[in-house]
Amino acid sequence: MWQQTLITLRAKPRGFHLVTDELLAGLPELKACRVGLLHLWLQHTSASLTVNENADPAVRRDFERFFNLLVPQGGAGFEHNDEGPDDLPAHFKASLLGCQLSLPVKAGRLAIGTWQGVYLGEHRDHGGARKVLATLQGEEA
Repeated sequence: MWQQTLITLRAKPRGFHLVTDELLAGLPELKACRVGLLHLWLQHTSASLTVNENADPAVRRDFERFFNLLVPQGGAGFEHNDEGPDDLPAHFKASLLGCQLSLPVKAGRLAIGTWQGVYLGEHRDHGGARKVLATLQGEEA
């Protein structure tokens, strides 16, 4: 079984957001997969995907604080600011975290840990809706 779907995530404010449920809502075919892989590719250069804590929202707020300290806005010595002062820092953060994930699928569900969820890192002040190309491969149930 091969399935490819373009999922549009709702626009979110700057920060880290759990998007696991939003992604799964766009992939009803996942329920028919006995075993496989779900590859997620974020089609943007100023946002990111990562997997981490899905229960305590403080973790997502701390992620935002950490990455803002690591890559502060308004740093001197950089040229690229075509879309504003958050432009280049957003590209740096996206490169550090990455734009793709491969997640295991088992018995029609993501086989991730109990406390794991998929985050969208929105690194722009006004990034807008984000597109994720989801490719599911595996054996049907």
